[in-house]
Amino acid sequence: MTLLDVSGIHTSYGISEVLFGISIRVEDGECVGLLGRNGVGKSTTMRSINGLTPPSKGSVKWKDKEVAGKRTYDIAKSGVGFVPEDRRVFPELTVWENLDIARRSRGKANEWDEAKVYALFPELETFKDRKGGYLSGGQQQMLTIARSLMGNPDILLLDEPSEGLAPLVVDKLQEQIATLKDQGLSILLAEQNLNFVLDLSDRVYILEKGEVKFEGTPEDVRSQPELVKRYLTV
Repeated sequence: MTLLDVSGIHTSYGISEVLFGISIRVEDGECVGLLGRNGVGKSTTMRSINGLTPPSKGSVKWKDKEVAGKRTYDIAKSGVGFVPEDRRVFPELTVWENLDIARRSRGKANEWDEAKVYALFPELETFKDRKGGYLSGGQQQMLTIARSLMGNPDILLLDEPSEGLAPLVVDKLQEQIATLKDQGLSILLAEQNLNFVLDLSDRVYILEKGEVKFEGTPEDVRSQPELVKRYLTV
């Protein structure tokens, strides 16, 4: 079943067009990677999906319903979770308060709560009374993901989750995202970290200058070094 079907979207910031006919899809339970250098349109694709920067053309269907042009709040309520690249924790709220403020029941079985979040991210339980602004970068990333999970989404949009984190923290974060995938959560993962994406994804798209230049499996990417050199190396 196709959960998310993005078809031919064009998105601009003012008079500057950034996306030129992007089409991607995410099936139920699938992890899909968006790869590309910085500035190719990965974050704008995410923002187009969740309504922060609505596309001027094209279609965004979520569970077969058109959501392009809908309010971000309504898209989130329908089951689309978003973890932005700049994390945006509430710095003056504690870890627990950051989680509690995002709590939303959607009537699903085995919904996310503090206990499940702390089982996935044990460090957050250790620092549950610490204000978000005093957490490390890795802890803030965990908190941002956990906060989104408290809304019980059906899909998680992860925008550059490994950016700026130490290698050991990235490895742990990869394990935690893999756990979410194993639990059946659908994921759209935008990243520059090639191995991070290839290790987690079922399929990948490579973006360049606001267009999809490649769609295939991680194995397809690994077997084509010229593809990596053309679109992904700096």
